[in-house]
Amino acid sequence: MKLTSFTTLAALILIGAGGFMAGRISSPQTSATSQDSPASTKSSRASSQTFRDASGNSGRKSAHPDRPARVPAESSINRLARLETIVRGENPLDRNRALLAFIDQLGPGDFEAAVAYFRSLGITDSRSGEYALLLSAWAKADPLAALTYAQANTSNPFATNTILTSWASIDPEAAIRWAETNHTGDGANPYLAGIIRSLGASDPARATQLLTGMPRSNKRDEALNAMLPHVLSQGSDAARTWITALTDASLRNGAIMSAAIPLATTDPAGTVAWLVANPGYGTQRRLDDVYDIWAKQDAQAASSSIATLDSSENRSNALRGVVTNMAINDPNAALSLMNRFPNDVTDPVVKQFVWHALGSEPSVAMNQIVRITNENERNQTYVRTVETWLQKDAAAATAWMQTNPLPPAVQKQLNKPH
Repeated sequence: MKLTSFTTLAALILIGAGGFMAGRISSPQTSATSQDSPASTKSSRASSQTFRDASGNSGRKSAHPDRPARVPAESSINRLARLETIVRGENPLDRNRALLAFIDQLGPGDFEAAVAYFRSLGITDSRSGEYALLLSAWAKADPLAALTYAQANTSNPFATNTILTSWASIDPEAAIRWAETNHTGDGANPYLAGIIRSLGASDPARATQLLTGMPRSNKRDEALNAMLPHVLSQGSDAARTWITALTDASLRNGAIMSAAIPLATTDPAGTVAWLVANPGYGTQRRLDDVYDIWAKQDAQAASSSIATLDSSENRSNALRGVVTNMAINDPNAALSLMNRFPNDVTDPVVKQFVWHALGSEPSVAMNQIVRITNENERNQTYVRTVETWLQKDAAAATAWMQTNPLPPAVQKQLNKPH
């Protein structure tokens, strides 16, 4: 199988591994067991030969005709020993260069032993990029054999998703047919996330169609997170348009929560306007984060925009974000901002101010705790703040408490032996 350049395979790693790092393959202890060893790995060849897609054509791919000739003298044992030497190297650039050359010498029938041996080494967590490279290359040579192996020998979605991502880059409809054929039950199809990741770059309309057809589930969230990097790469306006057009409210809110922060880093004002125009729990969860980012870039502009918001809930969320940022460097300015919007100062706003102002102005922070309306939250904040202050500056904290009597419940909690 010919993979023509380092750039091609480097891109393959990104496609195959980028979104599935959270879904680890089996642990080193598991991968080193006998069922994962080359000698006992189940053969996938028969299954790959019998599968036919809807058009009656096999999904298998032959090796590229112009790949370099294999070295016939190298035995399978020597080849696997060479693979181990490569992947145990400490220099990642050298590893990847050597692994690309190694893969370029493999025929379709050589991959199963190579992948099984790699897994038996117990280094899949620390060498996940190389693992994805092997799987992706196998998918280019013989996707059905690779999938059959992954289904029989791996316990989580990483391998299967990586293979499907690679396969979808060359034959998306065949990959989709496989996913549909192998999915059982009424829930979300667990195989679509990898395909959507690949189609997000090459055919975003088809990827969107697959995504929106999935029922609400963790698998749909996974597919959304696979799609969003491609959406965001189209620019802020295009990304916001794509998200707003999602008709499923839950999917749209999930996309808002995932996209708001990266969008805010380049266009906080535009992101605020977009969030306010699309109310929902996504906006409620992210407006303070966006204002925090905006305040880091331009505190004056972020502060001034709070007055333009048309609801108390939005103003409270915005206030929390600006105060979180401002209280670290200028607690008095943050306090002044809070006093401009007294009716929008909620308990979360006060707590954010207290924790972020404590480092530079502990007495100013302590004086605002009384504004917390929930008694239990107020007392707990007193306790945590006093304990922190006592550790940093016991004399100053003690002096403050002598002139500012604490509530009896707080004093009782502080006097408990630790």
